Amino acid sequence: MKRRQFITKTGGAGLAASGIVGSAAAQESGGEDPRTGSGTESDPYVVEMRTEGSEFIFDPVGLYVEPGEYVQWVNASGSHSATSYSPSNPQASTSLIPEDAEPWNSGVLEEQGATFTYQFQATGTYDYYCIPHKTLGMVARIVCGEPGGPAAGSEPPDAVGSGVLPDSETIVEEKALSYPYIPETGGGPLPSLALGGAALFGLGNVYLLSQTDRFSGRYSEDTTDDTEI
Repeated sequence: MKRRQFITKTGGAGLAASGIVGSAAAQESGGEDPRTGSGTESDPYVVEMRTEGSEFIFDPVGLYVEPGEYVQWVNASGSHSATSYSPSNPQASTSLIPEDAEPWNSGVLEEQGATFTYQFQATGTYDYYCIPHKTLGMVARIVCGEPGGPAAGSEPPDAVGSGVLPDSETIVEEKALSYPYIPETGGGPLPSLALGGAALFGLGNVYLLSQTDRFSGRYSEDTTDDTEI
């Protein structure tokens, strides 16, 4: 069966089913599937496209599908497109989808609730972007079946806003990763490490200042009390 792609003006219908849940929620709920939808043509997986202040978002930013399943992008706010990194598309000079995959481009959807649906068939890693906001970090990744192709193990040639783009293996494991994605390290999530580092830096400065003050002789018994008249 050929890959299928189509756009539907749904008003608010697409939004009703677009409660995106992140991987953390999946872990808290005992491993339930965090994806919205079931991947069928009548009930596709849902990715919201949103404008939130100065941020332009695909949510989830990482999604796993099986060959033959469908993904629907819903324009929740702002004006956005879902466009594969393919040389045939605007602003894409390199291909970041599997070699035998069919490129897609929704065009810019301006109406709130407008949707675009694409059926994934070729196995591999797919990177895609929003035409108006690609250089502002609105990019995302989908893995179909298993990682593979030019996008696997790489980053797109554009900034990714808050957080980073999930690697393919993490997407396969978690099924869906909400925006912003911040990878965990051996010492904990990156924001926690940053705060911990800042705290240690501050304590170090306090200690050095106290030692400098101590050895300055300021508190020596022989030091003249300059408060005396």
